[in-house]
Amino acid sequence: MTLHYRIVLESGPGKGSTFMDTFDGRPATLQLGMGQWSPGMEQPLIGRPEGDCFSYELEPSAAYGDRNPELIQRVSRAMLIEHAGEDASFDPGDMVEFTAPNGGRYSGVLKEIDQDSALFDFNHPLAGVTLRVDIDLLGVL
Repeated sequence: MTLHYRIVLESGPGKGSTFMDTFDGRPATLQLGMGQWSPGMEQPLIGRPEGDCFSYELEPSAAYGDRNPELIQRVSRAMLIEHAGEDASFDPGDMVEFTAPNGGRYSGVLKEIDQDSALFDFNHPLAGVTLRVDIDLLGVL
């Protein structure tokens, strides 16, 4: 389907701010069931006719899940250097990508860093946040 959408944070530290908005630019193309959006975000789109404009609200469990305190982890400075290189520099707020032993890729937001370690939040940035999604459904294939 082709659509314009806007995702607004309805709770959390950024309450009231817009996370993503395609209304001022090119519309998005979304293939349902392909993992582009969570199933809970896709569900309200199913069966909607072309030209439909609507909004819906999603609790965290239906969107990106609740925040998991176990996903806030301290990483040794040695491990950080091993994955990023000796001369890499980081600032709090940076998104850093890691390769896990199984080959998977994980991204975390750097919260703090000192001489010995760095604290990362590996939760999805929208975890624990209630979302409002505004939709203008331009085309259904």
